[in-house]
Amino acid sequence: MKIKRLMSAAIAAILFTTVCWGDAIGSPGDVIPRPQSVSPAQGTFRLADAPTYYIKGVSDETLGKYMEESPLKLIPATRQKSADVVVDIKGDKGEGYVMKITPKRIAISADGPAGAFYGIQTLLQLTADGKVREMQCCEISDSPRFPYRGLHFDVSRNFRSKEFLKKQIDAMAMLKMNNMHLHLTDGAGWRLQIDAYPRLTDFAAWRPQKSWMDWRDAGTKYCERTDPHAQGGYYTKDDIREIVDYAAARHIRVIPEIEMPGHSEEVLAAYPELSCTGTPYTSSDFCAGKEATFKFLENVLAEVIELFPSEYIHIGGDEASKDAWRKCPDCRERMEREGLKDVDGLQSYFIKRIERFVNSKGRKIIGWDEILDGGVAPNATVMSWRGTEGGIKALKSGHDVVMTPGEYCYIDYSQDAPFKEPVSIGGYTPLAKVYSYEPVEAGLSDGDVAHLLGVQANLWSEYVADDSHAEHMYYPRAYAVAEVGWSSPEKDYADFHRRALKLNEEMAGKGYTPFDLAHEYGERRESLTPVAHAGRGAKVAYGTPYNSKYPAAGYATLTDGVRGGWTYGDKRWQGFSGDMDVTLDLGELKPVHYVGADFMHSEGAWVHLPECVTISVSTDGTTFTDVDTVWCDVDATYPKILFKEYGTAVDTEARYVRVRAKANPRPGAWLFTDEIVVN
Repeated sequence: MKIKRLMSAAIAAILFTTVCWGDAIGSPGDVIPRPQSVSPAQGTFRLADAPTYYIKGVSDETLGKYMEESPLKLIPATRQKSADVVVDIKGDKGEGYVMKITPKRIAISADGPAGAFYGIQTLLQLTADGKVREMQCCEISDSPRFPYRGLHFDVSRNFRSKEFLKKQIDAMAMLKMNNMHLHLTDGAGWRLQIDAYPRLTDFAAWRPQKSWMDWRDAGTKYCERTDPHAQGGYYTKDDIREIVDYAAARHIRVIPEIEMPGHSEEVLAAYPELSCTGTPYTSSDFCAGKEATFKFLENVLAEVIELFPSEYIHIGGDEASKDAWRKCPDCRERMEREGLKDVDGLQSYFIKRIERFVNSKGRKIIGWDEILDGGVAPNATVMSWRGTEGGIKALKSGHDVVMTPGEYCYIDYSQDAPFKEPVSIGGYTPLAKVYSYEPVEAGLSDGDVAHLLGVQANLWSEYVADDSHAEHMYYPRAYAVAEVGWSSPEKDYADFHRRALKLNEEMAGKGYTPFDLAHEYGERRESLTPVAHAGRGAKVAYGTPYNSKYPAAGYATLTDGVRGGWTYGDKRWQGFSGDMDVTLDLGELKPVHYVGADFMHSEGAWVHLPECVTISVSTDGTTFTDVDTVWCDVDATYPKILFKEYGTAVDTEARYVRVRAKANPRPGAWLFTDEIVVN
């Protein structure tokens, strides 16, 4: 079966790859996500100036209305025989469809209303929303690889209008993505009307600064809605109903996220009695010991469940510090009463209790992989972001999982050379990296894979204040996630890149602002070619250990001739959670003219340049002479990624070269370097 599919795809590629934007014939070889199977046929079909459609089988008034309002503007036919497009909906469920394009008409046979809708999306891409009137005859047999194909919207850090969300829903529909994850609450702002707690939208939804970065730098304080400087906003219940209905008409489920127990500073500023201290601006975690916390959350969730028909309610669960819990008498009492040995157990109690409430309302919880800590709730679905380990653990324990590993699916990272890109949180995740992701890892059984629901891309918006910047980050990387979730696992990046360029032009024509893929700079040039120098291959003694989370190539890293790329996560940069003190043994006495090393700065990821780097030399490995100290001249708050060479001229002979880097004093600062060059 796989061989047949691959052969069919290969034939289609040969026939259709010459078709580009603006050509007269629409090609299934240009569609994103790539259809599962395409069988080419002779001839072409040309749409009439006022094309008609006819729907038979299961009635779907929503689809008919959508077709009439779509850019292609199909109109109803009085008879099936006279229709240009005939849609036959075979059942009530299913996302698969078969499209036959003949010289006389287009026939779409769908498993259910969603399948019919996705067939129409393919038709819209084939015709470039009606701009192309002629299509290559063929048969397309298509269905999704995974049932969950998601895109995440962080509207807490920087609020987005309902019009923006509806615009992105249209893009998701085109890409056959079916889950919009709304991150509605976080420390930066509460974004949902809750009748029982008006302070959430009268106070916790507003701040004196528009962007998250400015708000953070000003001290992360909220303000009254009536403050003349108030910035922010929230969705009324009518707004949510409009968004949910708009998405449902496009077969997209809107999943609300109400963050707990951590990332809740905004709630605890409005209702400080729900914190362990009872004082605003002192904690980010709900108090797990107080009954008032659970009463509040249950009341909130009851209103959320009434608004959102999604079977899933996302409860966050990530990055709770739990520090206040360790000191809180209410939390300690809860732990003693419930027989919990530590705060991880208390978090597990918290999540399980919330799950029981959500389940009692006929819904399921989904949470970030930290909900595994202390024992996962019985019916929870896990969203795995800290790599895939948590997701695999959950799969093997019989839990459903959505994979969204940061390395591939976090699109708040820069997608090109940071010197030419807008500010980002750091990292480097180009389109090719996202496209390369394979959710089904080696070692997973068929039973494990049955619980793998699919994939999602996440855009956290700390550094993404403007809507146009958000679209720049989403597209074209969302195309890749859509194809990973829908299409067969076989990859052809060159072909995908061609299709993405074409779709980018179409998206720009619709008013979106995608990344300029046509002028992609690519990886850091220094990382592309090994560097030869006198210290290459030298043994390195570590006076301070590197951090085990970022070992790169271990003890060989700093003298292996390999330079790092744009991100500290590329397994080439070695990380230190403090000062660095290393000594190179050149093996024999050698003339030394230069010693230097590059260090990385990525403020959003707490990666900072060292305050200073001191270079010393020795002939015996015991007595060292300081040659020079190079100081940092970059502000620690500089928001973009950059690299600084700490190097100095040397005029001596030495066998040993010592490099000491003093870490930036900011709490939690990391230090990363890739190679110590000696010449």
